[in-house]
Formats: sequence, structure tokens, C-alpha cells
Amino acid sequence: MPTAIVTGPPVPGSPLENDLRSLGFDVRVAADAAEAETLLAAAPAGDRVALVDARFVGHPHALRLGLTDPRFPLAAVPGAVTAQPAARQALTRALARETSAGGGTAVAVDSLADRIVTALDADGSEVHRPELGSLVAAVPADPQARNEARQSVAAVDDEAVRLKSAVKSRDGFFTTFFISPYSRYIARWCARRGLTPNQVTTASLLTALIAAGCAATGTRGGFIAAGALLIASFVLDCTDGQIARYALKYSTLGAWLDATFDRAKEYAYYAGLALGAARGGDDVWALALGAMILQTCRHVVDFSFTEANHDATANTSPTAALSDKLDSVGWTVWVRRMIVLPIGERWALIAVLTAATTPRITFCVLLIGCAFAATYTTAGRVLRSVTRKARRTDRAAQALADLADSGPLAEAVERVVNRGLPGLAVPAVALLGAAAVVACSALTDFGGVLPAVGALGYVLTSALAVARPLKGALDWLVPPFFRAAEYGTVLALAGRAGVNGALPAAFGLVAAVAYHHYDTVYRIRGNAGAPPAWLVRAIGGHEGRTLLVAVLAAVLTASQFKVALTALAVAVAVVVLVESIRFWVSAGAPAVHDEGETA
Repeated sequence: MPTAIVTGPPVPGSPLENDLRSLGFDVRVAADAAEAETLLAAAPAGDRVALVDARFVGHPHALRLGLTDPRFPLAAVPGAVTAQPAARQALTRALARETSAGGGTAVAVDSLADRIVTALDADGSEVHRPELGSLVAAVPADPQARNEARQSVAAVDDEAVRLKSAVKSRDGFFTTFFISPYSRYIARWCARRGLTPNQVTTASLLTALIAAGCAATGTRGGFIAAGALLIASFVLDCTDGQIARYALKYSTLGAWLDATFDRAKEYAYYAGLALGAARGGDDVWALALGAMILQTCRHVVDFSFTEANHDATANTSPTAALSDKLDSVGWTVWVRRMIVLPIGERWALIAVLTAATTPRITFCVLLIGCAFAATYTTAGRVLRSVTRKARRTDRAAQALADLADSGPLAEAVERVVNRGLPGLAVPAVALLGAAAVVACSALTDFGGVLPAVGALGYVLTSALAVARPLKGALDWLVPPFFRAAEYGTVLALAGRAGVNGALPAAFGLVAAVAYHHYDTVYRIRGNAGAPPAWLVRAIGGHEGRTLLVAVLAAVLTASQFKVALTALAVAVAVVVLVESIRFWVSAGAPAVHDEGETA
């Protein structure tokens, strides 16, 4: 149980101790800093510890935000500071200095907790300070100030603020106006009954899988039920994050589930639609796979651009300034959020089209909408990149290299060539190699050697593209080009095979590889680095898998190629999933939660 040490003389009528107990703290009282130091040393080493000024006046939710968020080792609000076990030593050192300086006997003069925070800042410790908004957190110096603070507390509805803060501050139009107005109340209902975000996330996945099963029936009733269940799954998908924010229940496992299940739900639904269409005599597997590839490549563009500019210096751009100016005009904000087809708009579109039309129409409209959104966002980011004068860091270059997912073949070629490409030649060569291998696969008959030749050229160009650190203005385009090359080659060769089952097998292979790439993204976002090198080597890297698929297409019959794709998909999925699950359920995995991903 976490321990809260209340410092200073008790204040008659203060609800502080009850508020702390309601947050799960075991409350201890210290008259001065020396006694607080003793109580801190006696607190269980594996538990969170908080120091709170006895004169604290504020909302319980302000205390909750400051003292219970599991994502931050050190956190503070005025009059209170907390440390998780990993940061206990820093808190102990700061308190010991206060005690040795003799400041601990005068807690009535100022706040011991605030002095500790100042000492932590001076030590270079990173202390999280949550945005409180209209919530009150203060340490009044006299009775008049205390009365004013209590009046301020009474004037603000703590629960209303907590409920509002459960919703993302930035979200899509459909989510903001059609889901969040009621999903937040579902989140509160779930939280009050002890349901966790992970349980709701799992319920969302199960609902989406049932929706996919309904779509796979190929009947009009099944399609209508699938559309309704997909919306229900999205409501639950919003609810799990709102529970996490409402109750501050963030976890390592929750990070993994939330980060990956959205993609699993959407791509499983694509497969269900394709199966349903096949029951009606319409083969749309190529469209389903194309939709998955386009959506995945869109995400890689988002991730790569974000990582490239994560900590860039002198990061200014006239295009970015214009974008910020447009965001200051109310209606343009919503238009710009809608045209990029974020997850809310996209799932609503899929659900309505599923219920009202056919799978072929659904996929065609989805492909057109996503292609427009991808063109809009990518063009804007290219303009930002070429007009800004940014110096990108080694961390950004390493993140892009990890996202590139280069394997042993590229590493071997890189050692032989031992030179990089200048400036804009890097993305140009990556694009050239990607376009060439996809074209060779799509424009030749199945069984020819040209795709294999194109794949060999792709190994060379991809190695050249990553031979030097990716710090150029447009180097963030390299990982998306690699994704498009690998996925596009698999789609083209499976389509050219012309046998039943080849495209579904290709769908499974791309899904397995895409999971690996998403897993890489969220490890990087959690500051845990890329997946281990052995994993990348074991599954061949993007260039190795592309070459392998091209060679298999050249030496096998169409039926044998289908079996080979299926076996490769199973092998990649097993290796990637086992390592991913091991990592995300381990104690060392980062406690992150997806707050900003709208697509």
C-alpha cells in the first residue's frame, strides 16, 4: 500500500487525511522534516511514497493527478510531492538535505513538500506537474487565505472536471460529438464497478471480432449487424482510454493492448468483409489487402515524421506557422481533422457502407478516402520538412533506422559499400528501389525471374539509403517507402499467382509483419528502444523478406507459392508475437498509453 506522510501540525476540520485514504494511501503524520525522514525510511521500499503539507487545500482529483499517476516516477502539485520506488532515492536525498539544513523544524513558514520539489529540480530530477486547469491545489499561509481557497474548491465541481478530463483534449469530429458525450459516462460507470481499461479493451476486441464474423456470413442481415457491432466496438475503444484517464489506471499491459488491438480489430474486420464477399461470389481480397497496406503506410508516415522531429532544434517552418494559424479558426480545425479520416470517421464510414452497400463498394470508397488523406497529410509534411531549418538529433536518426527494419542482407551490403548518399538522394534512392521491385512484381507474369532481380536491386538500394544516419530533411520518408515496397511486392505476387487462397495467405503475411512494425513503433514511443537485433535478423528484415517472397514466386508453382506464403506468415507471426508478449508483460516495459493517435 502506498504511504502518504502528512507534514506539519494538523489543521482542524481538514478533509486531507480522508482524501488521501480514499486514494488508497496509508496515512502517517510527521511533525517536522526529521520525523518525515524517519517515516520515509520506514516505508516499504517497493511502494509509492508521498509527502503532503498538512495545510493543503484542494480538490481530491488534484491530489489524484499529482500523487497516483503510474506513468511518472516523480510528480508534484502545490503542497504535495510523490515518488515511485524507482525515484525513492532522489526523494530521500532531497529530504535529507532539508533535515541537515535545519529547515525541517519550520514547516509553518513554508511548505516542506514544495521545498523538496525545488531541491529535486536543482538535482536535475524530472518532476511531472499535471495540468490542473480549474482544479485547486494550494497551501494557504493564513486563515483568510485558507477560507478563500476553500471557497474556490466549493465553486468548482471536482467530479465534472474529472469526467471532462477523461476525454482526449484533441480528437476527431465523430468521436468528439457522437461518441465522447456519452462514452465518458460509460467509463465512469465501469470505473466505479472496478472494471479496468484492459477488460474494456478486451471487450472491444471481442466485439470487433464478432462484427467481423457477422460480416463473414455474406448476408445483408450479417452486414447490418457487423456495422452496428463495429460502432459498438469503437465506443468501447474510446471508453477504455477514458477509464484510464478517469481513474489514472495506466499499465504496461494496457499500453500494449491499446496500441495493438485497434489495428487487429480493423484488419480482422477487413478479412471478415472479404470472406463475406467471397460467399457471395465476389473476390475482394486484393482490395482488403490494399486497404490494410495503405492504412499501415499512412501510420508509418505519421510515426516517422513524428520521430524525425521529436527533439529537433530550430524546428520552424512557414508551413507549420500557417497550419497553426488555421487551427485558430474554429471550423477549419474540424474540417482538417475530418479529411484525414481518423479512426472515428473511418470506422463510421466502414460501418455505414457495410450495412448499406457491398464489401466491394466499402473497400473502394475506403481506398479512395484513405488515398486522399494520405496524399494530404504527406504533402503537408513534405512541405514542412523542406521549408524548416531543423537540426535533427542522433536519437531521431536512430529511431528512423529502427523503423526502417533493415536486416542482415542490408547490413552486409552496407559493409561492402561503406558509403552513404548525399542529401535528398537518400529518399530518392529508397523510392526508386521500392517502385522498381513493386513494378517488377506487378507487371510480369507469375513465375518469372524479373521480380527476383528487382528484389536484388531493392536490397542494394535499401542498404544505400540507410548507410549513413537518417538526418536529412526528407529522410523520414525512408521507412514508409520500405513498408510500401515490402507489402506491395507481396500483394502483387499473390495477385499474379491467380490461385484461390494466395491473396488470403498474403493478407496473413502482411498482417504479421505489420504487427512487428507497430510493435517497433510503440517500443520507441515508450523510450524502450527497438525490438532486439536477433528478432530482426530472425525474420529477415524488410529487404530479406521481400527477396525471399520474390525468389519463392520464381521457383515455385502458384499452388506451392500459396503454401509457402502461409507457412511464412505463421512463422513470422509466432516469432514476433512471442517476443512482443514477453516484452510487454515484463516489468521493464514502459507504462505508456496512446493519447494522441487518431488514425
